[in-house]
Formats: sequence, C-alpha cells, structure tokens
Amino acid sequence: MLDLHFDRFGDEGEILIIIHGLFGSASNFRGLARRYSAHYKTYCLDLRNHGLSFHDDDISYEAMASDVIGFMDKENISKAHIMGHSMGGKVAMQVALNYPKYVDKLIIGDIAPTAYPPNHQNIFDGLNAINLGEIKTRSAAEIILKDYVEDAGVRVFLLTNLIRNKDQSFRWRINLAALEINYEEIAAAPKGKPFLGKALFIRGELSAYVPDAFKKQIAQNFPNYTLETLSGVGHWLHAEKPVEYSKLVTDFLES
Repeated sequence: MLDLHFDRFGDEGEILIIIHGLFGSASNFRGLARRYSAHYKTYCLDLRNHGLSFHDDDISYEAMASDVIGFMDKENISKAHIMGHSMGGKVAMQVALNYPKYVDKLIIGDIAPTAYPPNHQNIFDGLNAINLGEIKTRSAAEIILKDYVEDAGVRVFLLTNLIRNKDQSFRWRINLAALEINYEEIAAAPKGKPFLGKALFIRGELSAYVPDAFKKQIAQNFPNYTLETLSGVGHWLHAEKPVEYSKLVTDFLES
C-alpha cells in the first residue's frame, strides 16, 4: 500500500479528516481546514490519482477507503470525524461502511450512497482535447476547455490539475486516463454493512445530486442520519457558502 499525500492544520482537539471530490485535491479545502483547525486537528487528503498522491488503475471505493485507513494507521489515528464531498463523500461512506470503528461522526457533502449515471464525459472530452505538447499557457488550455465546460469556475477548478514540468511543458497531475477508463467505479455506489454512528448529509438546494427520492438509500446505509439543505447553492456548496456550510458541520460535530 502506498501513502497518501496530505496537509495538516491545527495541533489540538479531535481529529477531522477531509476528502475531496473527483478532479480535486487537498488544496480545495484549505480555507475550511484553517477554519476548523481552531478546534480540530484537521487533515486534508489527496486521494489516489489526484493531487500529489500516487497513481493506480484501481479506483474502486474499496481501494480508496483502504488508502484512508492506511493513512490513519500510519499517523496513529484510531478514530476520526470524516468529511467528504461528492466522490470524496462516497469514499468517506465506504470507510464508514467497511471500517466503522475508525469513524466517529460522518459528514457527506452533496452525494448519496447510490449509483449515478455518467455525467462527466464533457469534462473528459475537454481535458483530452487539450494537446499538452502544443499549449504554451494555461489560458490557451482554458480557451479549448471552454468549448466543453461552460462554467468558468469549474474550468478554473479543473485546470488546477494542469502543472508545468521543469522544461516548462505541461502535464496532468491527475491520472486522467485511469479516471476515464474506470469511470464506472466512480459512478458506483459504496456498499457494506450499515454504519450506525451519526451521519450528516448536506445537500445544495440548487443541486440535483441528492433528491428526496434518495432518502431511502441513505437511511438503509446510515440509519442515524440527518439531512440538511443549504439554500441558494449547487453542488459546490462548501465553496459557495463556506460560512454557512461550516456552521452546519461544527454544530453537528459539537452536538
């Protein structure tokens, strides 16, 4: 088992582990992590095939959950609150379903324990359309990506994965090929025995990821759950309203 890269914030309090979503990295949650670090020893992880962590063709939730447990064992963390957004939320759920003794409270951002239809092909097409051997600037890459991804904020987020080599050429930090080829693993549902601990699911009012119809699947896997809806935000709820999102999280952790 290879080690996950991580960032740590704070030195005291209970432990909170934060897991990013697809195409993301630990850096996505630095702002929130600094906020939480006043009361919690907070870790932001880079999942396999993302950020500065290792690349591997196995992107199953079982494998990614095992990586998180490996990180916890190496850092001598016997139990932690675990928070994940989107794909990272599914990883967090898989950790709770497979390794409940490691999990205190669970916080899930805008995702449910269910299989989703493919909805990232336009992103894969756009990233693959960028010829890394030809582009000279990040702005040139964004011009190409604009034909595939309309939202400017999402384009900026995706292009955080475009980094320069020593010779100033570009490469992808994510394992783009593995993520696309094995995408069905990302779309799949986490599976395991129900987690009986406390779980908070936070959804965006303007997001379609967690409709009321999914409450049954949530309850079957996480019977001791609470669902909160953050008004006026979509899928990126923690970035759109970080103060309100953080209050929901801290109120839950302190309850």
